Amino acid sequence: MIGRAARVSFLRRAGFKPAPTSACIVDERERLGARTPALVARAAILRSVRGYFEAQGFLEVETPARVSSPGQEVHLEAIPAGSGLHLITSPEYHMKRLVAGGLGRIVQFCRCFRDEEDGPFHQPEFTMVEWYRAGGTLDDLMRDCEAIVEVAARAAAAWPQVPVPASRRSEHSAGRLALDGSFERTTVRELFHRHAGIDLRGDESETDMRDLSRRAGCQVGTDAAWDDVFYQVFLDRIEPHLGCERPTFVLDWPAPLGALARRKSDDPLTVERFELYAGGLELANAFGELTDPVEQRTRFVDEATLRRRRGRAVYPIDEKLLDALGHMPPTCGIALGFDRLVMLVLAASSIRDVLTFANDEA
Repeated sequence: MIGRAARVSFLRRAGFKPAPTSACIVDERERLGARTPALVARAAILRSVRGYFEAQGFLEVETPARVSSPGQEVHLEAIPAGSGLHLITSPEYHMKRLVAGGLGRIVQFCRCFRDEEDGPFHQPEFTMVEWYRAGGTLDDLMRDCEAIVEVAARAAAAWPQVPVPASRRSEHSAGRLALDGSFERTTVRELFHRHAGIDLRGDESETDMRDLSRRAGCQVGTDAAWDDVFYQVFLDRIEPHLGCERPTFVLDWPAPLGALARRKSDDPLTVERFELYAGGLELANAFGELTDPVEQRTRFVDEATLRRRRGRAVYPIDEKLLDALGHMPPTCGIALGFDRLVMLVLAASSIRDVLTFANDEA
């Protein structure tokens, strides 16, 4: 066998000259070189978060990436994957079926796909951590979130405070985010009252919602739907105040915005749901899971009607999920954006900074 040195010598004597490194390869090396510290930290964060779930006795599972029913939520658009299937927008449906089948404490680290999502905080393909606690409560999930943020920050040597990049700060931001101690807790109604002067019930008509939002100084269309008006007020008046000094849990969402969440027993106009905000990022979305298959079917049908009215694709109802819900114990579940968690503890301005390949680099 001819050694490498002998081969090189032979090629040189034969007049062979290696092609110069292409500009593409140079750019790739520079790009990866700039991101390498973040990618090394991302791997450490992933190990630490996995370690947390293992210590808590969770079973790590895998579910299909191509499904026939990717969900009916109005603001999500699935990506076709051939043969009538779509890439998952979330592993939620199949994970609930596992809980119904007897797996009471499960977690999944998986790639999810959502069309029409791109920007500093969004990519069409991203990593999600989703977990379920049969018999658990939203309090349990909030404690999970606090612990996960801590182990992630410690893995990145960013405990107990992280800076917030200027691009993610609002005028109310302190510039640094405290991660130690319990996170702030508030409710949707409290936030609407405090920051928009709106006493939200949750059963307002679309006309009433449009009127209330205009009085709060928000610009909405004359035919804007209930959810669109809500989110316009939320984005304009409320989000800039969230997670500025410490992470914030926002609880008790209006029933029209909890497609898979159960209603609160003492307040049926709201659902058991919270979202976690920190340093200009929405990190997680949690539900006290609806287990009534009849009510869930009604919600799916209503959402499909709304999608059709708005000119969006309508996907098949997941009959296997509905069959499973009747056997599912009281459960709480949550999805956390792993890329955004990494952004938070590394003080990254863009999701691109913590990925090996962004969508336009693949």
